[in-house]
Amino acid sequence: MPAYEICYLDDHGVLTYKFMANCDSDGRAKVLAHAMKLPSAKRLEVWSGEALIYARPSDLAQDAFKQAS
Repeated sequence: MPAYEICYLDDHGVLTYKFMANCDSDGRAKVLAHAMKLPSAKRLEVWSGEALIYARPSDLAQDAFKQAS
């Protein structure tokens, strides 16, 4: 079973919390990351080793938001 590192960042991009989880698939790791997210976390990332599997908001969405501000 693959191990995933789930990270939560604040609105300045500073890591506030992270944990490791064994999940059956990337999809289950994504669901777990959302389920464990605290309202204070502004970004979440799911890593498998050195590979970023998932991030919300995505960098594309963040860039669009910054341009609209």
